[in-house]
Amino acid sequence: MNDTMRTRLEERERVLLAPYAAHSASSLGREHPEPEHSFRPAFQRDRDRIIHTTAFRRLEYKTQVFVNHEGDHYRTRLTHTIEVSQIARSAARALSLNEDLAEAVALAHDLGHPPFGHAGERILDELMAEGGGFEHNLHALRIVEVLERRYPAFPGLNLTWETREGIIKHMASYTGAMPGGLTNEIALSLEAQVVDVADEIAYNNHDLDDAMRSALFTEADAMETSLWAEHYEAARGAFPGAEPGAVRHETIRRIINAQVGDLVEATRRRIEVLALGDIADVRARGRGAAAFSGEMAARNAELKAFLMRRMYRNEQLLRIQSQARETVSDLFEAYMSEPARLPEHVFRREEIDGRARMVCDYISGMTDRFALDLCGRLAGDVK
Repeated sequence: MNDTMRTRLEERERVLLAPYAAHSASSLGREHPEPEHSFRPAFQRDRDRIIHTTAFRRLEYKTQVFVNHEGDHYRTRLTHTIEVSQIARSAARALSLNEDLAEAVALAHDLGHPPFGHAGERILDELMAEGGGFEHNLHALRIVEVLERRYPAFPGLNLTWETREGIIKHMASYTGAMPGGLTNEIALSLEAQVVDVADEIAYNNHDLDDAMRSALFTEADAMETSLWAEHYEAARGAFPGAEPGAVRHETIRRIINAQVGDLVEATRRRIEVLALGDIADVRARGRGAAAFSGEMAARNAELKAFLMRRMYRNEQLLRIQSQARETVSDLFEAYMSEPARLPEHVFRREEIDGRARMVCDYISGMTDRFALDLCGRLAGDVK
């Protein structure tokens, strides 16, 4: 009966999903052969394995934009990941794509981020310049293929080819050797492409919310962007007596809804124009098929430019990023000089990975608060 349950779910996919969607029963499989689960299709298993990882739990205390201890109400990597997952599932459902694959990719897409967000990534990349650099998408793949040790039969999570490919979805312009037999010569699944856009929708809109909450700029300042101006005026008109915070949330809700709707309709048009009949067609000529319309892409770029000027380059955030650089640099230097300080299970990997990559792996897995606390304790030991 249980085996029939899985096959029923796979049959339901065959009936309900578009022919150009990724179907669980047609997955390209896993690196290490495993028997199929009795009642969960392949991409559901991937999703569940990702949720149970140590790396996923640590996202709760990793920076999105504001360092974790700056306030309880700002987004973290975990809440951002959940928002991306929700948006991706909605868009995938509307396009008759595989929600399970979209959710798995969304939940894994930021596993490779180090503490302190992009500031932490930049300094690790600099510190690893002679050792292969550091890129968070590649590192997310390393986490699920090597660093997570949860199964005695194989390293990593042994995810399907489709989920692993989706994890490095941001790397279409990457020219180096692709890991694990993956290739950048073909287009990504539409599910992975949808997650890419969902990621952008989520972070642009929640960054608007967090920036206004922290008073980096006001609703009036954001009126210079057409998306905010249109939907803010509509929200105020619909709810003239509402308190400002509620109007702000209503505005952001409307922007997200407009962007998801545009993504769905624009993608449908491209699928038709490109004549995508099955997933092989997607691989062959579907690059960029899941994307905004030209008009929405321009309005989204305007919003991103505004956030770059008024938020990401704000003096308050630049100070936080400076502290992040100093913390990561100090930790890297301390462990490179005295690797025996590392936990035993980490130190054992020096013969396999080399000292620099071993140290980089350890630091990249830290949460913000753990890195700050550890840096302070190491400094105290030196004194």
